[in-house]
Amino acid sequence: MTTSSPTYRGWQKLPDNALGHAVFSAAMSIRVPYFASVLPRVTKLEPGLCEVRSPKWWGVHNHLGTFHAIAACNLAEVAMGMLSEATVPNSHRWIPKSMKVDYLAKAETGLRAVARLETLPDFAAIESGTELLVPISIFDRGGKEVVHAEITTWVSPK
Repeated sequence: MTTSSPTYRGWQKLPDNALGHAVFSAAMSIRVPYFASVLPRVTKLEPGLCEVRSPKWWGVHNHLGTFHAIAACNLAEVAMGMLSEATVPNSHRWIPKSMKVDYLAKAETGLRAVARLETLPDFAAIESGTELLVPISIFDRGGKEVVHAEITTWVSPK
């Protein structure tokens, strides 16, 4: 039987509250320092779902004073990565392979990225490797989707 990743087990051990989310997010940013540039805060994490928030601060501004497009991509990758950590069993590994991004509107507030898989793959059936498409919707504070991304990951047995 396969077990969950150490990252997901860490999430499960922490309290499901603001302090637990902050501790997990800080540890995640230490492990993957580039993520820290968007000051991510993971708020939901379970197999097939990750929600992460990022404040609008000067470090993510573009020349217009809105959320920079590549900072939004970084936020999408945080959501995909944590979803993958919660979803892919410890018997397998995953790595991003490609990313498609649509910028739908100016992002003038902090953002909330939601990565969601409608159905979970049968990991036991993956013998050599397979692509897994992870859709990510990024919303502004008003609930408007401002960025939509699809990240293809390569999942294979260890």
